[in-house]
Amino acid sequence: MEALVYWLKLGFISFGGPAGQISMMHQELVEKRRWISEHRFLHALNYTMVLPGPEAQQLATYIGWLMHGAWGGIVAGILFVMPSLFILSGLTWVYLVFGDVPAVEGILYGIKPAVTAIVVFAAYRIGSRALKNNVLRTMAVLAFIAIFAFDIPFPYIVLMAGVIGYVGSHIAPDKFRAGGHHGESKDSYGPALIDDDTPAPAHARFKWSRLIVFTVIGLFIWGAVMAALSASHGWQGTLTQMGWFFTKAALVTFGGAYAVLPYVYQGGVEQYAWLSGAQMIDGLALGETTPGPLIMVVAFVGFVGGWTKEIFGPDMLPLAGVAGASVATLFTFLPSFLFILLGGPAVEATRGDVKFTAPLTGITAAVVGVVLNLAVFFAYHVLWPQGFEGRFEWFSAVIGAVAFIALFKYKVGIVQVIGACAVVGLGYSLLL
Repeated sequence: MEALVYWLKLGFISFGGPAGQISMMHQELVEKRRWISEHRFLHALNYTMVLPGPEAQQLATYIGWLMHGAWGGIVAGILFVMPSLFILSGLTWVYLVFGDVPAVEGILYGIKPAVTAIVVFAAYRIGSRALKNNVLRTMAVLAFIAIFAFDIPFPYIVLMAGVIGYVGSHIAPDKFRAGGHHGESKDSYGPALIDDDTPAPAHARFKWSRLIVFTVIGLFIWGAVMAALSASHGWQGTLTQMGWFFTKAALVTFGGAYAVLPYVYQGGVEQYAWLSGAQMIDGLALGETTPGPLIMVVAFVGFVGGWTKEIFGPDMLPLAGVAGASVATLFTFLPSFLFILLGGPAVEATRGDVKFTAPLTGITAAVVGVVLNLAVFFAYHVLWPQGFEGRFEWFSAVIGAVAFIALFKYKVGIVQVIGACAVVGLGYSLLL
């Protein structure tokens, strides 16, 4: 029951995108509650980083699965997403019905620099634990340069980091051992419920029968829903096409939400015309400032698409929006559960083998550089919303700096920081 309450709470307070959410889970599960050790947490994080899909939601699913079996993982993953689906659906309805609201714009003005500060702080927290030597630090710097200066796609960066890690495991295995100095972790936080040397529970050991059952169930759910949508709306129907499109999106989202946004934009705006380009940008702003995975912007796309296409007629637009958001969410996240339930036992089995863990350790180092690039991306769009030729948003810079100091020096909680910045942004907009 304690775990169920925590995952539900996390679904309502998980602001800050994947970096902020991972940082929040580390703070709560590793440092405070001691449900899982730092080494086991980082090992699970390494695996979710190489999967397509939302890594923070998959990390919650993995930890829930490791602690309480398949149902524990399913419940943790669903509760991580459901509050966001309800909140984002409600906000999208308000957005479509009431249009531009100055008060909302003011709140967003305060929240955006706070989100930037959270991403920077999260990069620091993950980096300080994952980058244990100069080799890994160099990989993080090179990953940042690759994506920032040369615009190299994230999957290629992941692939190269994994190859470097694998080669490194044979040349210098000590540089690529996951989890760093385990003793330091125990001194800092104390023994954990699932500690470094805790054996994998029975449900986390590989079994062919379990693999086959989960595969069949997952494919049956996907096929049954697709068949029902096709039977009721036709293959070219809006909901059916959403199911097919978001299934493909779920399988190419290496690198998290920002890596898939161009794909979703291209499909939702240009190919299917479910929404306009301006609406897509507004949806991203809503996604940034609501709890849950940032990739939940797909729910916004689905809601607006169902509404715009009037799939149930002009008198049932809210129901059409909810249907679109639900279909987009289901097909985006279904593969994530399968990746954890099918791959988790293999990940646990290879935890002590540096040949398997070294590529994941290398990938985590590279991801730190990519998260830093995300922070730069945020900072640019928040501080120069019209580009460098436009005016510098000095007040946003002040909000962001104060938010970072509050997080870094005074250890203020993420939710409190976002709430305070929202109030400041609202007050500032009313004074203008």
